[in-house]
Amino acid sequence: MHDIITQDHVDTFQNDGVVLIRGLFDGYIDTLRQGVEQNLNSPGPYAAENLQNGESGRFFDDYCNWHRIAPFEKLIRESAVAEVAASLMNSRKVQLFHDHVLIKEPGTSKATPWHQDSPYYFVDGQQNVSFWAPLDPVSDATLRCVAGSHLWEKPVLPTRWLAEDNFYPDSDDYLPVPDPDKEGMDIREWTLEPGDAVAFSFSTLHGARGNHAATRRRAFSLRLLGDDARYVERPGPTSPPFPGHAMQAGDRLREDWFPMIYSTPDD
Repeated sequence: MHDIITQDHVDTFQNDGVVLIRGLFDGYIDTLRQGVEQNLNSPGPYAAENLQNGESGRFFDDYCNWHRIAPFEKLIRESAVAEVAASLMNSRKVQLFHDHVLIKEPGTSKATPWHQDSPYYFVDGQQNVSFWAPLDPVSDATLRCVAGSHLWEKPVLPTRWLAEDNFYPDSDDYLPVPDPDKEGMDIREWTLEPGDAVAFSFSTLHGARGNHAATRRRAFSLRLLGDDARYVERPGPTSPPFPGHAMQAGDRLREDWFPMIYSTPDD
């Protein structure tokens, strides 16, 4: 186990589906900021502007760019994140799924809707983790996670952020999107500094407020997989889609697209 975390981090992640890791990306913030600027200057095919007419500010996001933006790959290959992920997931190996950049400029009214990531993805398994790391100090616009939601019997209905409609046609297989504030759920959120990271399960319900501060809120997120990750069919297009992957239900994710980035020393 990397010395930046303890067994308490692992236990909290397993029990609550979310844990804070202070300083995980220390030493890589300038690297990530450079990568984000490259991403903004050269958006990928999945880049999106997530505001409707009349909404203030700017809410940009983009994903699956690590292979073309060298600073992102540097962080993935050189930092402690993969070793930490292995410990949190209780996994012998760690496989890269994708990266994700989310930027809210000052005065952005749009909130990140409450959602779970797992229903959007074509991957199944319990061993997974996302890391959400701000590149600017953040308080009110920080990530918010509902503790224990990774253990709910049904997933929450995935919706499109901009159109605000259902992502898949059959909503009976899903829970309606809750309002955790009104329903008194156990919401975990922290004031964060650049270098800090929140680790959470793909099945943890999470969201974020708009950015009403006078400064940007840049965040870099990384999705990683463990030993039990398998390709699964969904009832419609997934996000990210990864067209042409040619995988079948039950397959391990192909390593030429989703490389292994860590193995425990005895492997």
